Amino acid sequence: MSKKASSKVLKEVTPLSSKDCLYIADRSKSEFTYPIHTHKECELNFTEHATGVRRIVGDSSTILGEYDLVLIGGGVEHVWEQQECKSEKVRDITIHFSSDVFLNSFNDKAPFDSIKELLGKAEKGVEFPMQAILKVYDKLDSLCNQERPSFYAFTSFMEILYELSLYKDVKILSTSAKAKIELHPDNRKIKIVKEYINKNYKEEIRLSELADMVGMSSVAFSRLFKNKTGSSLSDYIIDIRLGYASRMLIDSQIPVADICFYSGFNNLSNFNRIFKKKKNCSPKEFRDVYRKRKIIV
Repeated sequence: MSKKASSKVLKEVTPLSSKDCLYIADRSKSEFTYPIHTHKECELNFTEHATGVRRIVGDSSTILGEYDLVLIGGGVEHVWEQQECKSEKVRDITIHFSSDVFLNSFNDKAPFDSIKELLGKAEKGVEFPMQAILKVYDKLDSLCNQERPSFYAFTSFMEILYELSLYKDVKILSTSAKAKIELHPDNRKIKIVKEYINKNYKEEIRLSELADMVGMSSVAFSRLFKNKTGSSLSDYIIDIRLGYASRMLIDSQIPVADICFYSGFNNLSNFNRIFKKKKNCSPKEFRDVYRKRKIIV
């Protein structure tokens, strides 16, 4: 990927502070709208019932089956795209953590050798086999419902990483930390427009401006966009804005009215109406539900 394209990738700031060890989010969802991004922390991500979703990690691209578990190193670009997924009951468990917790604190300690090796592999992304998923599934599930002091959540996570580190038949996903380029001219046009939307989603975005950007008429570009993405341009922009709004509702204390405008909606009642139509709940209800499934250790 060129430097110009790479600069469009969202640099996410996770909720982890320097005093935290883990950020754990357990989400039930029916759509994937968050754009391609990177962050300095490592990420362990589990998805269930997400058949048809396209997972991009670095320059790798994979269409998911029913279950998926990956470990992604800090700085690696990644995204989950809706593609052909029709499931209304996707489960998405995301755990962010700093590799420094292991590499600094336990650098020369033999019991952590396999974990250090696994974290090294994660710099290119690691996909785990079904056998490994079955081995740690119950531990992941209980970690998300942890009611004991945070120390036990951290030791449970260490157990999960250790169990995963014992599997040698993992798949290394990427040859580069940069995301894969689609070379077909039509795909390149869609890529340019998507990057523009991801950067300018807070502003008013007109079809005619996007069409001009790629040298097409509005009608022709609208048809191309629908054909390549399976979504109308207006629905795509709304989904991107809702993706940012949902993330802010989960990961911040920002008032709903402010989130409305920060995410590109210029009318609170319109934001509430669209959010409820798409998510089957109000922004406040969404925040209340997801806060019950988020843990910082």
